[in-house]
Amino acid sequence: MTEVLIATNGYKETRYAVEYGAWLAQTMRMNITLLGVTESLSPAAIDDHHPLEDIFEKAVGLFRERDVEYRLEVQKGEAEEVIPQKANSGDFIVVVSPLGRPPIRRWLTGRSIRPLMEKIRVPILYVPQMRLPLKKMLVSIGGLRYAEATENLAFRIGAACQAEVAILHVVPPADLDYPSAREVWEHADDLIETDTLPGRSLRKGLELARQAGLTARVVTRKGDVVEQILAEIKEGNYDMVCMGSPYSAHSLRQLYAPNVTAEVAESAHCPLLTARYTPE
Repeated sequence: MTEVLIATNGYKETRYAVEYGAWLAQTMRMNITLLGVTESLSPAAIDDHHPLEDIFEKAVGLFRERDVEYRLEVQKGEAEEVIPQKANSGDFIVVVSPLGRPPIRRWLTGRSIRPLMEKIRVPILYVPQMRLPLKKMLVSIGGLRYAEATENLAFRIGAACQAEVAILHVVPPADLDYPSAREVWEHADDLIETDTLPGRSLRKGLELARQAGLTARVVTRKGDVVEQILAEIKEGNYDMVCMGSPYSAHSLRQLYAPNVTAEVAESAHCPLLTARYTPE
């Protein structure tokens, strides 16, 4: 049975993960494991009140209020190492928020969601801000199978709260000398009617959403992928965005392809769900 794994290192903004994870567990009828990571403290702070204590106290009250089963666990170490180790040990949906890293570290390596996405093999729900109730979802697919796992999970969550779903495909600039690329570009407005790979993916996604009982529609945009996804999130005022993981690819592609999902997660002001695709 899938559980919700909520992770916190005591940083104040991880309260978003706690609150959202509690809502998700109640909505999806799942149990919760709350993982607290005790990271290195300065010698002067060793005897101080640890921030994890406040987070845990408020979390337990919230879990009881929502009537969800939970258990508590505390581990020592670096959050970017401890969280993936725990996540990969079970059947979890991992709920995380920003971990409060210093600006220089974020500038050098990006936000903590990047190493977590790289190391965690189970679905991740990244919550930089609270957006509840969940009424509108954006599911962004790239025309490949990598988004299938995210689609399936997103539609399950959407069905549980009867959210409206928009299925997005962005047509990027391409070398129009390729017939397939030219057809996709020229038919961006009616892409779902074509026999192209993106067209077939959109039809399948729309069918799956409707089978789940959801009100769903297709949206297509043209241009830079990250910019267009962020523009759609803003214009559509979505409560959650769902995207595939670049680490679904078992090839060298993930080493040189841009991590679109991480870039969107770092800039979007709403929760982002991502899951790796695993071939049958």
